[in-house]
Parts: sequence; C-alpha cells; structure tokens
Amino acid sequence: MSATILENLYSELDIAVFATSKNDFFTCITPPPSWLLHFYPTINKGSHLSQHELPDFLQHFMFDAEDHWQRKQKGQLKSGLWMEEGPAGSECLLEATAILVDDDRLLMLNVIDKDHSNRQEKQLMRDNLLTQEKLELEVHRRTQQIREREEEIAIKLIAAAGKRDEETGAHIRRIGLYSAEMAKELGWPQLLIDDIKLAAPMHDIGKIGIPDNILQKPGRLTEAEFEIMKGHASIGGDMLAGSDIPMLNLASVIANGHHEKWDGTGYPNGLKAEEIPEAARIVAIVDVYDALVHKRVYKDAFPEAEALAIMDEMAINHLDPNLYRLFISIIDKIREIKDQNQDDDV
Repeated sequence: MSATILENLYSELDIAVFATSKNDFFTCITPPPSWLLHFYPTINKGSHLSQHELPDFLQHFMFDAEDHWQRKQKGQLKSGLWMEEGPAGSECLLEATAILVDDDRLLMLNVIDKDHSNRQEKQLMRDNLLTQEKLELEVHRRTQQIREREEEIAIKLIAAAGKRDEETGAHIRRIGLYSAEMAKELGWPQLLIDDIKLAAPMHDIGKIGIPDNILQKPGRLTEAEFEIMKGHASIGGDMLAGSDIPMLNLASVIANGHHEKWDGTGYPNGLKAEEIPEAARIVAIVDVYDALVHKRVYKDAFPEAEALAIMDEMAINHLDPNLYRLFISIIDKIREIKDQNQDDDV
C-alpha cells in the first residue's frame, strides 16, 4: 500500500499518526487533521513534538504505552477518552492508541464524536448489566445448591426421627407449607420463608431421644411418662443449635419453643407471650390445627368447624391470639394445602 493511499486513509478517518523515538520525540507522519491544528497551530507532516508538549492525560498514558512497546505486545493499547477544550470553548473528546508495526512505535490520535461516545457509554452500561446479570445468576445458582443441601439435611434428619414416631410424612410436609404461608402473610423476607418451610417440619425431632415405650405407647401417658415426653422440646433444640446454617438454627428455635404457651404455662422454659419466638408461635398454631383435623392412632379426625372452635378457646391462653387471627384470615389457603397433601391412607 502506497504512502499516498495511507495518508488519504488517515485523512478520511481524521486521525493523526506519530512515530515515537526513545529520546521522547514524536514525529507527525501524516498530514495534521484540522482539529490537531487547534492544539498545535504550526504543526505539519514531519514536525516534532516533545513528550512534555503533550496533554497531561496523554503524558500519563505514555507510561503504559512505553511498556506496551517495550514488551512488543500485539494489538492496540487504548488510552480511553479524555476531554480538552476545543475551538470557541467547545468540548473535544480525544483518544490515543499505541500500536507496534514492524518495530515502529506508533501513536495514533483521533477525535471522538459525542454520538460515538454515547454509544460507547451505552455499550459499557449494557456490558455492566450483562456482567451483573451473570453474577446474579451465579449467586442464585450457588444459593440454590446451598438450599438443596440444606433440604437434604432436613429430610434426612426428619426421616431419622420419623422411623420412631407415628407422624406421617404428609403431616410433616403440611407443617412446613402452613408455616411458610403464615410467614409470607406476615411479610417475612423470602429467604426466611424458605427457611421456615424446611425448619418447621423438624419441630418434633427431639422425639428421637424419647424411649420407645413412651413414644409409641398407644394409651394415655402417666404423669411421669409425660414429663419424660416433654423433654423432646429441649432435646430437639439442643440437637439443632449452634449450626452455621441459619435454617438449622431456626429449626432449633422452633423445636425448643413450639410447646410454650401464650400465658407462660408451657414448656420447657415457661416463656410468655412475645418472649416466645414468632416462628415457634406459628408452628404451635399449625401443629395443633393439623393434629386436630387428621386421624391419629389415639383419636379420630375432628370436623374442621369443631377443630377451629377448640382452637378459638386455646387462643385465650395457649396460642398467640394475634397470629391465630392471621391464621383464620388465610384459612382457605390452609385448607388448600391440607387437601393437596393428604396422608397416604386417606
């Protein structure tokens, strides 16, 4: 390609090209564009500039450009945009590019029109949004993996306890779904809603520490046996406490507190009213409801109207009355969960 063709090409592109030397001089090897004459009125092809005559931004860029040339790196090294004052006080956006061609150290300068700059900014915004989206997807993927591991832990723990208890898998599942529905209605964050859905089914996990002759006794327990049975709350709380997994810590709170009563006569700690953690108060309500409306080895199922009448009385001293009103307000959703998750023998 002839020198004339190259000169015409650079002229059409409105680019100024300088060859640099190790003595910090820059030789203009193309006819200077009109915009360059604003900054250097006497410059022409073949003119020299010293490095200290360059704009401040470009002088700083020369450290990176020098490293690029010395390392004989391929490709272009761009300075990024900077602004100088143009004719009549106008704003002039400039960009420099360092490139090595057959060991010739070239510095190209060109003016960037505002439309191009806006396009670059939009592209940068799109790139940033894409990067953010990728990061969010990765966080979601990893969070999902953690959630799946936590769910597996919960299932295995519940299964271990279930081998010794009469509770059905459907009952356990319903307790989690009921509790999540109430937490959602209370405006809990989604992460905590997901946690209680897994944690609530572990409310009776402490029964794994209760002797078979008491746990599986078909008739009424003696007073002494009931005192032993009451120990399942603190056993479960202790089993699940101290974990780095928030879901298990919530399960510990629920296991330890779901037999506390609003008037302070519950166990194991005799907590009263709002001293009882909200998650435990939620599970106390849904556990009573589910136990009343389903058949057990020691009783038949109550009709829902009768079960709710019993719970109305319990809301005076046993159940949190405010949460119980919330429970009643979403009773249609509770029924839907119940109907969709029936025991296998129903």
